[in-house]
Amino acid sequence: MFLFTDLSTEDIFAVGAIPFVISCMSVMGRVLLQAYRFKYFIKEFIGHDVSSTANTISARLAGDFVTQTTPSYVGGEFVRIAWLTKKGVTAGKAAWLTTMEIIADVLVGTMLGFIAGALAIYNGASLIGIIVILIAIPTFAFWVVLIIFSAKRTLRLPSFSLSIVQRFVARERAERMVRSVNDALSDLCKMSRDNFNSPKAIKTFSIGIAITFVAFLFQGYSFMVLANAVGSDIDLFNSLMATSASTVLATLPITLGGSGLAELGLWAYVSDLNSIPSLDDVLNDNQLSVIIVWRIASYHVPLVIMWIALMKTIGRAPLRDTRTSTYLTSEKENKDAFSASPYDQNKKIDKSDNSE
Repeated sequence: MFLFTDLSTEDIFAVGAIPFVISCMSVMGRVLLQAYRFKYFIKEFIGHDVSSTANTISARLAGDFVTQTTPSYVGGEFVRIAWLTKKGVTAGKAAWLTTMEIIADVLVGTMLGFIAGALAIYNGASLIGIIVILIAIPTFAFWVVLIIFSAKRTLRLPSFSLSIVQRFVARERAERMVRSVNDALSDLCKMSRDNFNSPKAIKTFSIGIAITFVAFLFQGYSFMVLANAVGSDIDLFNSLMATSASTVLATLPITLGGSGLAELGLWAYVSDLNSIPSLDDVLNDNQLSVIIVWRIASYHVPLVIMWIALMKTIGRAPLRDTRTSTYLTSEKENKDAFSASPYDQNKKIDKSDNSE
């Protein structure tokens, strides 16, 4: 943007150091709230904490780094699932926890997106309003359908999945991978059926939704501070609508972390876009500088902190595997277990009896 626009460093620094720091702190407040929600879901759905608060927050931030550097904000859930399974949580329960997090973000994010799109259309900005709504609909529908189906039936990978996996790994390993995923999906569906009939689980998820909404408020506040610092008269509600529309547009699987899309979505919303703009309209807009500063505060600064958390999480010594589910044991353990002869197994039992 610096290369193709007339922006200068003076334009960027015009917002001032204090508003920029406040904006960064507001975004980190959002990130930490989501990390607290992760810890809260663990304690309520698992029944106990699996690690210290600092380690849990670090693992959540590590997952956020992956989320923020992939198209359509995907990938972070796999980091959290891996971390949970190493802490002794079965794959099905780990998948359930991360799914609940995704659904909380999707429900709050898409509902705010629907409201933002409707308000944009009402105010005459039909183009950006329609775009936001059209993008939000399939995301919302997919996760709602997934939850409904998981609560009513046991989901499995389609039969052709095995043939696809076999193109990359050996048949035996492919079968084991598909079987592991199906077992994890079975556990996830069981968790869905058990929890959706539980008032306690519904209460837990409702509190998670409330935490998520407050996190989005922090996101909206981060832009409001910067916009008001350069003389734009925008309140918290309109800032929340603008940042929510930006988040929805950034979910398109085009660029890493929604780079470019988030800025374009925010610009289109605050500019009441009602027709396809020219490139000059975007590059010469006087609001572009504050949008870039907001993107630095809401993306690049947290990304550095998330990267540190990722290095801290993956840099720890390997944890002792306390998992009990048979489909989570290592390949070597499974091979040894099945290759042991009846004589060897009886011999182990005899030794155990003699020791007693």
